[in-house]
Amino acid sequence: MTTSPPARSSTGSPGIRDPQLTIRRILKVNHAGEFGAIRIYGAQIAVARRLYPDIVPALEEMRADEIDHCRLFREAMPARGARPCRIMSLWSLGGYVLGALTALGGRNTVWICTEAVESTVHRHLEDQLAFLADRDPQLHALIASIQQEELAHLREAENNQRARGLARALLLPLVGGLTDLMIWLSTWGDSNRMRADMARARN
Repeated sequence: MTTSPPARSSTGSPGIRDPQLTIRRILKVNHAGEFGAIRIYGAQIAVARRLYPDIVPALEEMRADEIDHCRLFREAMPARGARPCRIMSLWSLGGYVLGALTALGGRNTVWICTEAVESTVHRHLEDQLAFLADRDPQLHALIASIQQEELAHLREAENNQRARGLARALLLPLVGGLTDLMIWLSTWGDSNRMRADMARARN
């Protein structure tokens, strides 16, 4: 369970005005991101069952991981005063559309989408772990554990790509940029301020 109150560090950073607010932002965006990933995989599975059923087991396994991650972040919210973001419906629609379009593009496009999303997620999790190390050890441990599963998804996506041509060169920045945009929208711009806070915390 992840419902016990977070530890409060006695060490502060002049750049962090409200560490607990930043922690709530982390939970909000992570929960929304996992929900979006569930929708991406759900759409890809629906298409793949008809067109390329051989990749369905791998997609279902990754979707099951995301469902578990989403639940864990939701359970961690109450003790930290966090709530889900206000635009979960946008994550639902955006994730499903992205998943369906990439699945219709073929097996390789499915894995390119996974690589783009997971590499963006990994970058955000690295920032969060640096911030949480001495502020919320319990949440830090949870995110570190989840990060390992997300990295496994990334490696699988990289290994399953049969071609690394123009489609990959175009889709990686596009899907990564859309993921960053959704993260920004889910926190009404708080993700940028959160990154700035975490960057100051490292100095």
